[in-house]
Amino acid sequence: MTILPHWIKHLAYTGFVLWGVSLCTFILFALSPGDPAEIILSAQSQAPGREQIEALRHSLALDRHWTIQYLSWMGRICSGDFGQSWQTGRPVFQEISLCLTPTLELALAAFLMVVLLSGAGGMLSAVFRHRSVDHLIAVLTVVSSAMPPFWLGIMLVWIVSLQWGLLPVGGQGSVAHVILPAFSLALGLGLLQGSMLRSALIRTMEADFIGFARTRGLGAVKIFFRHILPHALVPMISLWGVCLGQLLGGAMIVESVFARPGLGRLMVQAVMARDIPMVQALVLLICLIFVSVNRLADFIHWRLDPQMGAGL
Repeated sequence: MTILPHWIKHLAYTGFVLWGVSLCTFILFALSPGDPAEIILSAQSQAPGREQIEALRHSLALDRHWTIQYLSWMGRICSGDFGQSWQTGRPVFQEISLCLTPTLELALAAFLMVVLLSGAGGMLSAVFRHRSVDHLIAVLTVVSSAMPPFWLGIMLVWIVSLQWGLLPVGGQGSVAHVILPAFSLALGLGLLQGSMLRSALIRTMEADFIGFARTRGLGAVKIFFRHILPHALVPMISLWGVCLGQLLGGAMIVESVFARPGLGRLMVQAVMARDIPMVQALVLLICLIFVSVNRLADFIHWRLDPQMGAGL
């Protein structure tokens, strides 16, 4: 049976999600206190008068009802025009493209660490279950999951950078600048997913076909890497797909701690300046990446496990 109708359904679902997110974001800005025109003029070191504020409000179409503003914005988005930043006057797409690479770099580095941490932690816990190594990893998982990434980032800066002088405090430019922010993002999530891999490995170890493989005289190492691990990794694909979207959102927060010139700093500046076109475009971009990565993870999962085809 062809999966084309299912992908058409998911494309429609993606479009509905993007529309809902954009509408909620626009309504929140419309209901929030403060006049964007006054904020923009004040940021330009001016003492704006009422006439200046009204003129800017008219040029930005802020004197129209929010529904008219939203429909007008949607029309421009559908034609590929994301508008101009109210803060800088430059095209929104140009501003985002300049900051996208550092954020993706950080998110992908953190994703690689999550895969390594979850793989190593899950396999060690499963192989040495109910032993000291398993208990130690379980304690580290609980502790790291309770620490927000930005707090962990601050602690890493203080200890690793300021006290030990091993890695740069922040900024961008080399692999060394990515290690601390990526690790602060990946530690808790990686160990938590490692506990899920541990459960999957233990369930697979107790399966009947593994017992049959042992009766055939296969070695423990060969059974683990040829039969147990591949079966346990299949459900982890979807988890890692969701994880990448979470890391992208978390990267935008951690960037502020490590002073990285990414989408996080751009988002904070846009929110503080009430730069609605910029915020709307950033929210849509993050939502699109998150949904697309999840769909890709589901597709890979389906390719590895055809029985999941009915779910697609």
